[in-house]
Amino acid sequence: MRRADYTLGHGSTGFRVAHYDLELDYKLAPNRLTARAVLSAVADSELARIPLDLAGLTVKGVRVDGRPAKFTHRGGKLVVRPARPVRGEFTVEVRYAGNPRPVASRWGEIGWDELTDGALVASQPTGAPSWFPCNDRPGDKATYRVALTTASAYTVLVTGDLVARRAGGSATTWVFQRREPTAPYLMSVQIGRYESLELGPGQRIAVPRRLRDAAAHDFGRQPEMLRVLGEWFGPYPFGEYVVVVTDDDLDDPIEAQGMAIFGGNHVDGRRTFERLVVHELAHQWFGNSLTVAGWRHIWLNEGFATYAEWLWSEASGGAPAEEHAREWRSRVGTDVPIGDPGEAHLFDEQVYKRGALTLHALRGRVGDAVFFPMLRSWVAGHTHGTVTTEEFIAHAERAAGVPLREDFAVWLG
Repeated sequence: MRRADYTLGHGSTGFRVAHYDLELDYKLAPNRLTARAVLSAVADSELARIPLDLAGLTVKGVRVDGRPAKFTHRGGKLVVRPARPVRGEFTVEVRYAGNPRPVASRWGEIGWDELTDGALVASQPTGAPSWFPCNDRPGDKATYRVALTTASAYTVLVTGDLVARRAGGSATTWVFQRREPTAPYLMSVQIGRYESLELGPGQRIAVPRRLRDAAAHDFGRQPEMLRVLGEWFGPYPFGEYVVVVTDDDLDDPIEAQGMAIFGGNHVDGRRTFERLVVHELAHQWFGNSLTVAGWRHIWLNEGFATYAEWLWSEASGGAPAEEHAREWRSRVGTDVPIGDPGEAHLFDEQVYKRGALTLHALRGRVGDAVFFPMLRSWVAGHTHGTVTTEEFIAHAERAAGVPLREDFAVWLG
């Protein structure tokens, strides 16, 4: 496998953000966001420039450690020049405003997007700068406080725990805390006219009234999914799991930290899209709790989530995992090295299907008695952390007690 990495043009390794504090005021009709962000960060060496990612919004002012700072803002990069270089702990305060819109990318437009009656954020992989200044790389995980004020007629959901709600006239402020370290792309905001449907302890759906009954059926087996995924991978890593079903159609569902977002077109009352339900749920372990250190390791997200589909199929009375593996071995291409697919193929079907085939082959090589404890110990050892392909290979070899590096080279190459 190649040892290259790629940043998708975002993020810096010169510092780490420990915490984001976001104060957002959003007016739906004009799609107008007025905001203040305070980033608490750490630099191991002296920094005279602090590069942040922020796209499509106007910066009104910046302070570093309380002092006004010079800055330039172009091409989605906010470069802050503090009055004196920083080292160790420091804070950056950014005041900004504008009409948030998705970030254009080779994977389409991603980030903050208007709905017919509301708004959503779906940021994978580079959409987070559409609504807040950040160090936009998956390996820089931080905690968050997000306070969002908008019209009281709307429900607001942000990835995190709701800790306060203050109604004042026609507007309501919702305050959420994300206590687990979280990558910027996994932070999400959902605004809409939603009803809440409880599925079980810590599980609920935010859904338009017209889709309530269909969603109750389509997601009805999710509590059982969570139970069996917990048996395979270990305890669910967050306090709550919220599914948001928008009134609009979406191309694909998307995961966020402790949340998944589905379009109204993914709900039909017949469980047609149940494989996507388990796929997004599996991402709470693989992608969200265990987050890739860099994008070249993306198969660790998508291969595991796809293999969870096959495992659930077998556990719920559908086709066994071996049948799915046999089908995809005959169908999927082999020209993309999924262990390092490159930017152009980051979300290629091969990354998903051959990633799952890699895990199925590993399972066949070591046997179930080793494979599933291996997965549970992998998750337990990296909960709320970052992971790489090399670390997973080393973990698999330790758990199995046999050399596996050459096998992985074949599967991932």
